[in-house]
Amino acid sequence: MSEIFLCSICNVSNGGCKEDCAYCTQSYKYKTGIEVFRQKPLEEIMKEAEYFADAGALGFCLVSEGRSLTSEKTEYISRAAKAIKEKFNFHLIACCGSADKESLREIKNAGVDTYNHNLETSRDFFPKVCTTHTWNERYETCENAASVGLMLCVGGIMGIGESWKDREELYKAISSLKPFTSPVNFYIPNSALPINNSVMSRNEAIECIKLAKRYLQGTRLMMAGGRETVFGSDQKEIFEAGIDAVIIGGYLNACGGDPKKDVDMIRGYGLEIATVCHQVTLIY
Repeated sequence: MSEIFLCSICNVSNGGCKEDCAYCTQSYKYKTGIEVFRQKPLEEIMKEAEYFADAGALGFCLVSEGRSLTSEKTEYISRAAKAIKEKFNFHLIACCGSADKESLREIKNAGVDTYNHNLETSRDFFPKVCTTHTWNERYETCENAASVGLMLCVGGIMGIGESWKDREELYKAISSLKPFTSPVNFYIPNSALPINNSVMSRNEAIECIKLAKRYLQGTRLMMAGGRETVFGSDQKEIFEAGIDAVIIGGYLNACGGDPKKDVDMIRGYGLEIATVCHQVTLIY
């Protein structure tokens, strides 16, 4: 019987990002009307950690807006990581933008296990959806994280205008990094964003998951943003296509479902909820 790994997101810094990623509500450029705050108080982070631990999550990801892991942000994430690790047995993830080795080493020493930095799309298509930083900068950050001993969480977003060739090139690149986990995101339409695509069809989304699985056989494939939007309440097909992890709760600025209902749904498909976060055997 398959086990499904549950992960959760804690949005610790929101809005005001100066980057122009066309698919992201965090960008200040697009005036999406989201709440803006700089650093979530540690007490609130700990409450969220407790909530998700009680819900069965093994992964807890500290996500901040902005281009990079600055020195100020490094110190803040390190303090939060130490506090979380003292109380909870989470596999702790940080997602804080581009980063150098020194900053990544510091948050690792504070208790962060994995660094998440998505490539998002192919190298060739990326300049069409972001002009304020490069795809190469993203790839280099992933290399930096691996070089200091952090596990990698590297994925992308589908449905932003990319071709099937772009999707294949994305997963070739992700495969070269040998990530521990790869999140699959589907674009959630927002009238404030410049991408006017509608919600991806269920059939196309399933084919995207199958493509990811072909290239990432030894990686934990995680269904992230867009799960409820694309698949609604009938999600059995995503697990049959190769998903073996899901994010429960919300997705930064997009609402998710009730974690307890998600657990019941997964068990209703004859699957179990993972109780141990173990390293998968990479097959490349």
